[in-house]
Amino acid sequence: MRLEQLRVRGLRCLGDISVELDPALNVFTGANGAGKTSVLEAVFLLSHARSFRSGAKEALLQRGASQLAIFAELHHVDGRTGRVGLGRDGVRWEARLDGANVAIGQLVRECAVVCFEPGSHALIAGAAEERRRYLDWGVFHVEHEFLICWRRHQRALKQRNSLLRSATPTDDALFAPWEAELAQSALQIDQQRRAYLDLLRPKLLTSVGGLLPELGALELRYRRGWPEDQELGRQLREQRGRDLARGHTTLGAHRADWSIVFEHAPLREHLSRGQEKLTALACMLAQAELYAEHRGEWPIVCLDDLASELDRAHQAAVVAQLAAVQAQVLLTGTELPQALQGRPARVFHVEQGELTRLL
Repeated sequence: MRLEQLRVRGLRCLGDISVELDPALNVFTGANGAGKTSVLEAVFLLSHARSFRSGAKEALLQRGASQLAIFAELHHVDGRTGRVGLGRDGVRWEARLDGANVAIGQLVRECAVVCFEPGSHALIAGAAEERRRYLDWGVFHVEHEFLICWRRHQRALKQRNSLLRSATPTDDALFAPWEAELAQSALQIDQQRRAYLDLLRPKLLTSVGGLLPELGALELRYRRGWPEDQELGRQLREQRGRDLARGHTTLGAHRADWSIVFEHAPLREHLSRGQEKLTALACMLAQAELYAEHRGEWPIVCLDDLASELDRAHQAAVVAQLAAVQAQVLLTGTELPQALQGRPARVFHVEQGELTRLL
């Protein structure tokens, strides 16, 4: 898939920009703070309805603005086209598809974007929440029933946590219905996540092997969020007292995690920051390849500040791989990376939130 026309209004330092993108390689250059990362952020928002950058949601809005809007023309390899949009007025997000208001999930399913950026190492070294997001985005695009199940789980979890914080006695009649729903939905989510990881594993083995051969064989480990040999409903009943003291549910699909263990780096702490980044990049490429296998087209790929995150050899390898599969790539840097020298690309200069096409 590819974006042909992108318009952004009121996002960070981007006042009102409109850019016609190349179907292959697009490079945004400029000084730090010029707004080039915000262009990638706009594209990512269309696919995730959240930013890949940390910080308060209010920081997304341009200073003095009360609204932001992102619109794009989306083209699929099968010839389908669509107009996608995401807007925010105050705290409420509104998604649009071909001029009609739609659920956020429908927009996210239509537009797929993966991103490698300076914070991507958190996928390997950060909290479990980041790894669950990565996993669930992939499951969502493979398993159509996942979103319904995930929402059921979130609703049951919210209700049980509310009971735990209400200082209400642990009356079984109050807790039992939500615990039954939580256990049932968690089991379904667990099965879907396992099935997805089984599909991802061979892609990951190839991707990591190409980027980090010195680390040897790898093992992909998964923890579902409650003991493997125990039924979650029973565990929730037995753990009510402990959960009541903590004020939240300590077992369930919302506590799941996964990790990559290397033959020559059995602990995460054995990896350098550079190796963490390359592992995260391998995960992104593997997920994109699996998406392409199931949907018949590659997702849009964003690479933020590529030259400062990867050495020249890895830059060239990644760009060559993406060019070979004809993925649309949006890439940023303070200048045109050497790995792109001689490659056809559409180059833009970004300064104070304004875009100028150079090539």
